[in-house]
Amino acid sequence: MQAPTPTGPADPSAITTIFDAPGFLPQFIAGNRSRALVCGLDPYEYDRVTADLDTLRDWLPAFRRVGERYRHAGETYAADGRVVSAGDALRTAARWLHCATFPPLAEHERTIAAAREADAVMARAFACLDPGAVRIEGEGFAGWLRRPPGWVRPNRVVVVAPGLNSGKEEFHAVDEALLRRGVASFSFDGPGQGVLVDTAPRADYHRVVGRVIDALETRTDLDTGAGVGLVGMSLGGFYATLTAAHEPRVAATVAVSGPYRLDWAELPLFVRETLTVRTGSAGAAQEFARGVDLAGIATGIGTPLRVVEGGEDITPGVLPAERAAHQAPSGELLVVPYGDHLLCNAQSAWLPDTADWLVDRLG
Repeated sequence: MQAPTPTGPADPSAITTIFDAPGFLPQFIAGNRSRALVCGLDPYEYDRVTADLDTLRDWLPAFRRVGERYRHAGETYAADGRVVSAGDALRTAARWLHCATFPPLAEHERTIAAAREADAVMARAFACLDPGAVRIEGEGFAGWLRRPPGWVRPNRVVVVAPGLNSGKEEFHAVDEALLRRGVASFSFDGPGQGVLVDTAPRADYHRVVGRVIDALETRTDLDTGAGVGLVGMSLGGFYATLTAAHEPRVAATVAVSGPYRLDWAELPLFVRETLTVRTGSAGAAQEFARGVDLAGIATGIGTPLRVVEGGEDITPGVLPAERAAHQAPSGELLVVPYGDHLLCNAQSAWLPDTADWLVDRLG
């Protein structure tokens, strides 16, 4: 499915109403706290900033102001030759700017601007903290290849795919876990994500990952002969599982909090409005949701699949990918009973073991 490129809501039904729902702001703040902390935000600063919000409409400008403050600090450090401090501040700036994009603003251009700024600031952070990071872009994707220290041509690489309103700035903990184990990582934005939020999400995301692998195979600083690993986060878990069934170059796959199927009528208003804004219309959002379905697909996955689920991650209208773990011939399931969505509150319970699992299966 190739959805149209949205520049904002295409019809009145796309105008968000979640901002006016009574009591939704404190729910949104609490629900995104662990996510923001795993992204790299300071918990005390998150609490201070969100405590001053009067409505959800204040979220983006408030988070953007914090991001701008860290960006200015990073530029000041850089001008003084303090490279590490500059890189840390710029990376923090990029994370605040990315987290600013969480709400489904009807004024989509504001989200686009914040996402582009996050991408640009993160590029400057990598120039300070990881000068060997390489920007790779192609049709429908843009991301960063990072290689483990001391490796000139690593022979293991994992592709990390984000979710619906997520981006490559959010999952550096996954990248770092892989890099420490001698594995290269390529975290990227696909259609509708991060710096590409001005394009519409597409359910045939496996085609995008195929082009990502094409690009990685052409590089002389990587050895992809044994295949690549794939990690998908949230909706990216669906994308990763779908790709594993279609792409023979994927050697092992991890799906974290991914859906097996979406039921549009049962989805929470927030999810439906996020899909509507990011696809451009309610009709396109419903078409996309119908395409998120692994029925008849997971059985065709011939390589190892690990599905990671949080026991507290329950969303109406989302059938979790646990079913895919049972259907895939080499599937397995890891459930952390107290884990929330993306297991942000239980990272130590899944990430180290899962990174080791990937390393073992990538040889």
